This record gives sequence, C-alpha cells and structure tokens, in this order.
Amino acid sequence: MLIGISPLLTPDLLHALASMGHGDEIVLADANFPATTLGKRLIHLPGVSAPAVLQAVLSVLPLDSFVDQPALTMQIVGDSQTRPATVAEFDALLQQQGHQASAAIERQAFYQRAAQAFAVVATGELRTYGNILLKKGVIAA
Repeated sequence: MLIGISPLLTPDLLHALASMGHGDEIVLADANFPATTLGKRLIHLPGVSAPAVLQAVLSVLPLDSFVDQPALTMQIVGDSQTRPATVAEFDALLQQQGHQASAAIERQAFYQRAAQAFAVVATGELRTYGNILLKKGVIAA
C-alpha cells in the first residue's frame, strides 16, 4: 500500500499508467467486454466497478488537452441517444476532476480503438456499456 494512492491502483495498473506516453490510450472495460481478445496488455480488477476504477485512475492520470474528446464511451447499439447509467457516473467523475463529459462512439469503432490501446483494464462492472477509453495527456512543468 502507498500513502495517497488508491488501493485499486494495483502494481500492474500503476506500471501501465506510468509507462504510457502522451496520446496513448487505456480502456476501462465492463465484465462483458472482449478484453482478452482486444487487449495488448490486460489488467484484471475483478469485483470492482468501472466508475470506481475510473475515479482511481483519474487521481493519477492526466487527460489529453490537445484533443477535443480525451474520454470516449460506447454508444448503445440501436439507441445512440440514450446514455447508460454507467456513462452518467463516468461523466460526473470526469467533471469533478475538471474534465468535460465523455463523447460516445459507435460500438465497432470503440472496439477498433480498444484493440490499439496501450492497455485494457477488465473490471468487474456488470452493467452493460460500462466502458470508457481515456487518452493520456501531459503534466505541465
């Protein structure tokens, strides 16, 4: 354990976050997400909700300020206008940290981005559409 660091930030997750460079992406995925299929680097956090993981990650990860949307979620198939409860929680956490709300992209486009992501974190989130992709930013001097 470390002082001031969430216990959800396991050694593997901290290493991945610290190893990422500016513009690299990480996916926090729900339990239904094809994480093993798509993840180049896979980190398991079973039994932990995706919003709880997002809160822990946002405590140490700067989001990219050079892009319009540094946080992306997956649209509901056949209902792109509805915002899932998990996404509402994600957006509240993002806004608490001074970031804009996430933007939703089509499911297959999300999968394509996830396949190129630096890492995928497989959470224990049981609610569907509990997935978010984050683009890492920089820490100003």
